[in-house]
Amino acid sequence: MDNIAPNEIELATVTSRSDLKQFVDFQYKLYRDNPYYVPPLRNDEIQTFSPSHNPAYEHCEAKLFLAKKAGEVVGRIAGIINHQENNGAENRAARFGWVDFIDDYFVSKKLFDAVEGWARERGCLELKGPYGFSNMDKAGLLIEGFEELATMAVIYNFPYYSKHIERLGFEKLVDWKEFEATVPKEIPARVIKFAEMIKERYGVKEFHPRNKAELNEMGFKIFDLINLTYQDLEGFIPHSNKQIALFVKKYISLINPDFISVILNEADELVGFGITMPSFSKALQKSKGRLFPFGIFHLRKAMKKNDRADLYLIAVRPDYQSKGITALIFSKIIETCIRYGIKKAETNPELESNQDVQNLWRGYEMRLHKRRRCYIKKI
Repeated sequence: MDNIAPNEIELATVTSRSDLKQFVDFQYKLYRDNPYYVPPLRNDEIQTFSPSHNPAYEHCEAKLFLAKKAGEVVGRIAGIINHQENNGAENRAARFGWVDFIDDYFVSKKLFDAVEGWARERGCLELKGPYGFSNMDKAGLLIEGFEELATMAVIYNFPYYSKHIERLGFEKLVDWKEFEATVPKEIPARVIKFAEMIKERYGVKEFHPRNKAELNEMGFKIFDLINLTYQDLEGFIPHSNKQIALFVKKYISLINPDFISVILNEADELVGFGITMPSFSKALQKSKGRLFPFGIFHLRKAMKKNDRADLYLIAVRPDYQSKGITALIFSKIIETCIRYGIKKAETNPELESNQDVQNLWRGYEMRLHKRRRCYIKKI
């Protein structure tokens, strides 16, 4: 629905901390009454756009825009150029992300026109998204599954977003699928038998961190393996050492070690891992994006008692990818879910073309319940 006349829309760039607060706060206002939206932590959002906190700014530049009517924010968008991604690329690309707007075409057009103009001025020939600065940021516009609870790792948006973006000339680049798995009451005998055979045949073993120090040390190796195994995936850009240090501090140190499956070879080299976490979706909804005073209580409660889990990351070193390492990873994940009373587990987005990953779930009770899309446009 187009209710606002184009000349009533004011475009503003984010230049101050108060502007950034408006940029971050808009999503909470827009989705205030939506039961499926999971709010991110406000402080995390603020720090994402702070060069002193986000090392991605060492190889990225960003511009944030707000659309306003009579001084009230009605839309927002971030333009991002990752120079590491464009290094040697024929078609220099800019990214858009953190895009939200009311259901008014002139608002969305104003926002995208601003980002396209900014990107063209910097020599970019394409605009794609939604993407963030790195692979650890949320990506992909939700196009199916609007009545499914989001997870803290993905974008939730209203159904009208895709209609606006396609009307503006964007086309599909890639789609991702998301599945909900039913956790079996016991580890399938075939999985146990196969896992033991793999251990014996290839001399691999499970590693169980004994303390936070060991967990953090393994965290650096995990992100090194992510850089190696994800390098050919659309939208992936290798993480720098400073980014990895931030991710380890921000994510790995908070994970219950029981929910990490780590596989080493005989030389104690990391050859595969899987990271699962109890779902924080409902806890974040209760916290309304704030850790204090009560948000931290809801998150801690979710870590201790939960019937849902999110399967965040899985990777196997290329030279071990046809050796059944995933059987060991899944055996540990299932065992942990059963022990903690997890009934349902949700996968992170998987590229629709990545059949190898989707084959991992073969034999389990799965439900395809969400789909999301990255768009691209020549500018």
